[in-house]
Amino acid sequence: THMTEPRIIVHGGAWTIPTDRRKAHVDGCRAAVDAAWGELQRGMPALEAVRLAVNVLEADPTYDAGRGAVLNADGRIELDAAIMDGATLNFGAVGAVRNFLHPVDIARKVMDTEFCFLVGEGAERFAREAGISAIDPAELVVEREVRLFNELRARAGFSTHDAFRPRAGVTGAAGEKASTDGTACHCPVGPEPAMPKGTVGAVALDAAGNIAAATSTGGTPMKRPGRVGDSPLCGAGTYADNETGGASATGFGEGIIRVLMTRSACDFLRDGGASPADAARRAIELLHRRVAGHAGLIMLDRQGRYGVHCNTEHIAHAYALPGGGIHADVELRR
Repeated sequence: THMTEPRIIVHGGAWTIPTDRRKAHVDGCRAAVDAAWGELQRGMPALEAVRLAVNVLEADPTYDAGRGAVLNADGRIELDAAIMDGATLNFGAVGAVRNFLHPVDIARKVMDTEFCFLVGEGAERFAREAGISAIDPAELVVEREVRLFNELRARAGFSTHDAFRPRAGVTGAAGEKASTDGTACHCPVGPEPAMPKGTVGAVALDAAGNIAAATSTGGTPMKRPGRVGDSPLCGAGTYADNETGGASATGFGEGIIRVLMTRSACDFLRDGGASPADAARRAIELLHRRVAGHAGLIMLDRQGRYGVHCNTEHIAHAYALPGGGIHADVELRR
């Protein structure tokens, strides 16, 4: 059989990452690639490699996934995750789980059933039956997110979608936020709390030529209890197909859902033989043109080529370099 040189790429969210938090975002992404890269080279299937990489990121309190996730409007954490096998199109997902550090592990177990998607109490019961240990939800909460919750709760008229617009000074004059979609953006002038959108994800290509993708998130700050975003939805936040490629998204979930952004990105690979870099850019452009969304996207195609693009200020990401080494950054290579 033809052996492929394995590849892996991960992301840790696309947003305006504060200067003092960038190193943690870069280091965490590098650690996730490092953990899975060696295993891939030793023959680990892509499906297990993306799960392993996402586990590293879920355990890292830097990101909005697992430990460190944002709090919903009730001040609680609800986690979503999905994983997909590009060889079979088998897909497993969970939504609104509260008592588990690694929702992607539950999603992986769902793949072994006749179902694709379990939510809430049913997902948690399934996880316990599958032998996954529950934890006290308090172990997932970090002080940073408690502070953010209290700040947002005190702010009149806060919309979770505000979290995804580029911040003051990015697109407009200092002291005002310019809207990138042509509509007036009545946003408060002055310092704002950092809005975490550190959804995490991974896409891998293994030695057998199979592609897999996984995504895990705590969702958006102050989300309505029971809200499920794009991350665990097939073709929205997560997609993998050996015939085209794999992708994982992060950003404005309601918009990503409406344009099925990861499936769209993979279709761009098929339709014109676009490179993953072009396909990722086109998918982000589609999101912005159709629903004025802001997001980031990582991709891998069948040839092992990477794609990463965002229309936010930053996307925390890392990937294994051919011949060894890891590229990790919050800025895009222009």
